Amino acid sequence: MRILVVDDEKRIADFISRGLKEEDYAVDVAYDGKQASFLAEINPYDLMILDIMLPTYEGVEICRQLRAKKINVPILMLTARGAIKDKVTGFNAGADDYLTKPFHFEELLARIKVLLRRPATSKTSVLKVDGLELNQLSHEAKRSGKIIALRSKEFILLEYLMLNAGEVISRAMISEHVWNEKFDSMSNVIDVHVRNLRNKIDEGFKNKLIHTMRGSGYVLKDAS
Repeated sequence: MRILVVDDEKRIADFISRGLKEEDYAVDVAYDGKQASFLAEINPYDLMILDIMLPTYEGVEICRQLRAKKINVPILMLTARGAIKDKVTGFNAGADDYLTKPFHFEELLARIKVLLRRPATSKTSVLKVDGLELNQLSHEAKRSGKIIALRSKEFILLEYLMLNAGEVISRAMISEHVWNEKFDSMSNVIDVHVRNLRNKIDEGFKNKLIHTMRGSGYVLKDAS
């Protein structure tokens, strides 16, 4: 899952970013409204954490602009404004949730997981494909009861493939969802991670799930 964190207080933005990366999320950070709007319009984020008081454009205005452009990324407002009228303004602009500073990271993380599990985003807590199971909450993976140990990026990659099971996923799509804005899509990192993941998922099983589509990308599916 890829998240955009927007806050002009660098200390807070970096604190959130570090915490989310430790939870295996890919994270981009913007420190002003103009940069946030640009990134949100060109990248397919799974969630956006948006401060209200920002330079150039305030968070509420950014939210309105994104919704007007039919960009339906879940938005969690994070701000020092705790008055009811401010929350109502945020929700009316299209925000999905609202958390007031100061906050505990555990609560922020819990709210993020709730937003990512909402039916509108087609998320469930346990993904299943032909005996392969991935628990999005505990990060446990197993196939036919066999536990599979995954590294951070392997988990994110497998989650993305399973969320799009049966669909061909290009390298560009993987780089957008699994890595962040600074990722060099011309490197062979994606191929290496897919190969390692395939070895873990398909080793010892006659029915292979991860397939390479020459010139197109990869697909996770039951080919039996």
